[in-house]
Amino acid sequence: MQTINQWHQFDTATEVAGEVLQQILKSAETAIAERGCFKLVLAGGSTPEKIYQQLVNANTDWSKWMIYYGDERCLPADNKDRNSTMATNAFLSKVAIPAENIFTMPTELGAVEAAAKYREAIADVGQFDLVLLGMGEDGHTASLFPGHVNDQNETVHEVYHSPKPPSDRISLSAKTLANTRQCFFIVTGASKVDPVKQWKQGADLPVASIAPSAGVDIYIDHAAIN
Repeated sequence: MQTINQWHQFDTATEVAGEVLQQILKSAETAIAERGCFKLVLAGGSTPEKIYQQLVNANTDWSKWMIYYGDERCLPADNKDRNSTMATNAFLSKVAIPAENIFTMPTELGAVEAAAKYREAIADVGQFDLVLLGMGEDGHTASLFPGHVNDQNETVHEVYHSPKPPSDRISLSAKTLANTRQCFFIVTGASKVDPVKQWKQGADLPVASIAPSAGVDIYIDHAAIN
């Protein structure tokens, strides 16, 4: 089944961040009202970081937020290059989300053990409310890279030989990332022009493998689509 891609274009990365911020809060409000909690999967990257920094000022019931990660590098727990370190510094340490509602990927244990533990951590999620994703210059998303072959039935992959260091990571699978009510891709910067063109032309890129039944929303700035 063809995924429905809704493209939302803005002049600048700052405008992208502002719009995604509003859409996250709208999604949270709906989820909490309808289902009693908001299950959010975080992405890494500079534009998501801007969004997280602004989220701290939101008027929302933080006790109902549940935080997950799309992928993580196998690095020490407090390493500055981890997605969890960025999200904690920008956002999570500044709001009242209960610690037991934050599901960090324990990649300091190595890919095998971290993937096993995270499979357990998400086993009872049911369905995410919102998944945030970015896109790399090679069309990768989370830590799903072009040319890598993964077991499509897994919920969490061990990832080795990443094109960018560190080599070892773990990532939610395309199937798991698609198990969501909403999926937002955040795509900014001139370095994304070529993979965006390929994506629009139907190329077999990891970003195109994320296929939620409701489709995906792509928030993109002028530089990335020019």
